[in-house]
Amino acid sequence: MTHEFDDDVDDVNVNVADDADDADDADDDDDYEDDDDANRIVGARALAVAEHVTRHLADDPDAIEIEVEERRGEVELFVHANPDDMGRLIGRRGRVIQAVRQLVRAAGSADGVKANVDVVE
Repeated sequence: MTHEFDDDVDDVNVNVADDADDADDADDDDDYEDDDDANRIVGARALAVAEHVTRHLADDPDAIEIEVEERRGEVELFVHANPDDMGRLIGRRGRVIQAVRQLVRAAGSADGVKANVDVVE
């Protein structure tokens, strides 16, 4: 019976070695660099932050639409919302929209993009 146990151990060692070879093959894929910038959305992080924050502030989150305008390394985000939510998004003396702008600027700078937000009707 000891002999059968030894055969099982050898099989396990072979399987572990095969898995290690597969892991080495997967590491070879990491050497590939993605040079295709055509599919990247400029300011994607800024857009995601703006969309997340504005949807959570609004009473009608489904009405929030964000239009993106790109100009030479800058991204302008225009937030379209239900007219009833405009005051909520802007806030007293514009404090809420100023806070949203700060968040979006920070998210844009993480992507190396200058981002700004405006609320439009």
